[in-house]
This record gives sequence, structure tokens and C-alpha cells, in this order.
Amino acid sequence: MGDTADTAAADTAGAAEKKQDRKAAKLAKQIGAFAKQHGGVEGQLAHIGQAGTRIVLVGADGGWGDLVAPTFAVAQLAAEKAGLTLHDEFDGEFAARVRTGPYEWTRMAGIQIGGPENPAA
Repeated sequence: MGDTADTAAADTAGAAEKKQDRKAAKLAKQIGAFAKQHGGVEGQLAHIGQAGTRIVLVGADGGWGDLVAPTFAVAQLAAEKAGLTLHDEFDGEFAARVRTGPYEWTRMAGIQIGGPENPAA
């Protein structure tokens, strides 16, 4: 009976690993598409609590975006599969590469100094 329990546990672990690998592959594909659209990409991984890990992307052209992985391990695997250069921190030099447009400035103004409000949820 012990062998059956061990086999079931191994099957469950194997299925979970395959699921994580599929999720990482999907994220890596999205990172690759972003890189192609923006002339290259670098990133940073940020824990966001129970929601998982945010993969912050900054393109060579200053475009930016993010993806969310369910775990830090999946985010690291996705970055590795995509060949993403990772920064330890979103420091001043890395952040200075980000180019914001009118949408971001309007949205930030709405939050900070009485500009247009964010739409109700």
C-alpha cells in the first residue's frame, strides 16, 4: 500500500511541475512578443503577495508592461526561458528607461492633484 501512495504523490508532483512549466512557457512567449515589439527587453521580478510575482518589463524603446506569474519560481523559469535579463531592483537607472505617455500622466494627475478620476470599478 505504501508504494501506491508514493506513486500517487509522485504523479501529483509531476502534474504540478508540468503545469508550472506550461505556465512559464506561456509567459516566456509573451515576454518574447513584448521584446520583439519593443526592440529588446529587460525586467525585474517583484513579489506581490498571494497574487504571485509580477514580471516588470522595460523595452529598449522605453515601452513598459508587466505580467503576473503564480509563483516566484514560475516567474524565474519564464524569464530564463525567454532569455530575459533581470535586474535585482527597479532602481533609478533602470526606471529612467521607462517612457510614459499622456495616459499615464493623466491617470497619475487624477490620483494626485485633482485631474480626471479613475473610472469606478
